[in-house]
Amino acid sequence: MDTQNSATTKYIVMVGDGMAGWPLDELGGRTTLQAASTPNMDRLASRSVVGMVKNVPDGYPPGSDVANLSIFGYDPAKYYTGRAPLEAASMGVPLEDGDIAYRCNLLTIDTSAGYENGVMVDYSGGHVSTGEAREMIASVGEALSTDDIKFYPGVSYRHLMVWRGGASKAACTPPHDITGRPFSGYLPKGDGEEVLRGLMRKSVDILAGHPVNRARLAAGKKPANSIWLWGQGGRPAMPDFRTKYGKTGAIISAVDLTRGIGVFAGFEVIIVPGATGYIDTNYDGKVAATLSALERHDIVYLHVEAPDEAGHSGDMKIKLTAIEDFDKRIVGPVLDGLEKRFPRYRVLLLPDHPTPISIKTHSSEPVPYILHTKGEGFRSARVYDEKLGNQPDARNVDDGFRLMDELLEV
Repeated sequence: MDTQNSATTKYIVMVGDGMAGWPLDELGGRTTLQAASTPNMDRLASRSVVGMVKNVPDGYPPGSDVANLSIFGYDPAKYYTGRAPLEAASMGVPLEDGDIAYRCNLLTIDTSAGYENGVMVDYSGGHVSTGEAREMIASVGEALSTDDIKFYPGVSYRHLMVWRGGASKAACTPPHDITGRPFSGYLPKGDGEEVLRGLMRKSVDILAGHPVNRARLAAGKKPANSIWLWGQGGRPAMPDFRTKYGKTGAIISAVDLTRGIGVFAGFEVIIVPGATGYIDTNYDGKVAATLSALERHDIVYLHVEAPDEAGHSGDMKIKLTAIEDFDKRIVGPVLDGLEKRFPRYRVLLLPDHPTPISIKTHSSEPVPYILHTKGEGFRSARVYDEKLGNQPDARNVDDGFRLMDELLEV
């Protein structure tokens, strides 16, 4: 029997969240992706179909929700309802008809000149730990929950508020978009703004003297001294991946957003101990879990958040480290494991969107992708970066949700 031809093809998607960016003067006009050492991705690009893919359709916010929906193969124009309901699915928070879920960040604001003159200091509350955050969200929930409004703890600074029969059309700004800016002009506006603003304002009084924050301040850490509500929406209606593509899958990610997409796709959600969503994540555990999951599933979606977090913080050195760790500690070991364990496989590697250091938030430009099939030979020397679309044989993709069809050859 020809094992190579008879074996089932395995598929893997590797996402370096926010890995792409813009040129920086400090790097001689290069992006962090261009400046980072990425031998594994460069070598893979030299043996693969490459190009640029637009994961964020025109008119949509350049969020990880929209972009990862696209990578999963779901057209955001059909299936996107908001970020928070995806996270609710991951957290096991049921949403009934009429329920509106809001993302609830714990963050750091400076109100020394009064709340009306407050400044957004840190969208992550100094990357507050999950244990600390759970204590504070419990206090917020105890004080502010009603029959219709409930708070649910998540991971680190990422939490959830659900408003039964609530407003869904307020204009809400992601807090990572306004780091370092006065926030009064970015508070919720429109539908339900009085309730939303009231909850956010009251949370400051609850958290200011919280024992966890007193301990953080004593340790020289930023206090998580406010909540911020945004990313709202109701439960989406989308077909699962097996119905859409006839294949089973698993997702490995440290963040509820991408895990939530996996839940709606019907994927097995694999929780890796020590996966943090930052540069201290358990890379080895993620690789091992990925290769193990491919033994029982057709496709694995492996998501690494660290480059995005570094971009939001505006830390060029940490983003370089995050990209190089993704290449060395994820891409290299995964490719080695695939080669040793699976006769047939295909790989899709890409960021979801850029997270440029200079703006500390997402942008919507196309990102470089690699589509590789085992056994594919040398095409031409390439460097994996934002200029892949200039290759003579580049296949640029305008609708990101169609790239999954290319990977699965449907």
